[in-house]
Amino acid sequence: MQTYGLDKRLAAEALGTAFLVAAVVGSGVMAVNLTRDVGLQLLGNTLPTGAILVVLITTLGPISGAHFNPAVSLAFMARGQLPRSEALFYMLAQVLGAAAGAMVAHLMFDLPVIEYSSRVRTGAPQWFSEFVATFGLLATILAGVRFQPHGVALLVGLYITAAYWFTASTSFANPAVAIARSLTNTFSGISPSSLPAFIAAEIAGALAALAFMTWLLEPKTPPAS
Repeated sequence: MQTYGLDKRLAAEALGTAFLVAAVVGSGVMAVNLTRDVGLQLLGNTLPTGAILVVLITTLGPISGAHFNPAVSLAFMARGQLPRSEALFYMLAQVLGAAAGAMVAHLMFDLPVIEYSSRVRTGAPQWFSEFVATFGLLATILAGVRFQPHGVALLVGLYITAAYWFTASTSFANPAVAIARSLTNTFSGISPSSLPAFIAAEIAGALAALAFMTWLLEPKTPPAS
């Protein structure tokens, strides 16, 4: 298996997160432009997000692992699969890439490059939804890596597609994406004031999934001969 230097891995993380956010924000803008039906708008936002995740994980995963998410990098660091000395750089690349993705989407639709969102997303159901969404995402990734490593891209894409619809928060499940979505006053935005609770819920969900899945995926120790 080929290995890549930290510079190329960080570039892959930034690029992948940028395209992910560009898909989230851009498809949201396009959906609102095409229809006034909120259900169809959400569907128009959901399908491109799930699809781009499959593409990005498949193409960039062999380079960086395709985290595109600080919560995922945190979990892999805790598992000893991402050195602590590199984890912070991964997270920084993801946040910067995510912000760039929001700006790219705005430029494509002739919007202000940065426009802080006024859409408040708050309350216990929203926070719990983000906990559940991130727990499920990490559980999907960890079990997928263990049992179906070649299917992780499809598993993650399908999970996020589903989670858009079964969570009250529409499944951000990603602190970098949440930060970027605070920079867009469009369909997919979240007000900066709503960010801290969302990010805290996402990190809590990731850590809970890490603890549970570490236990769940540990096979029974064979008896000593």
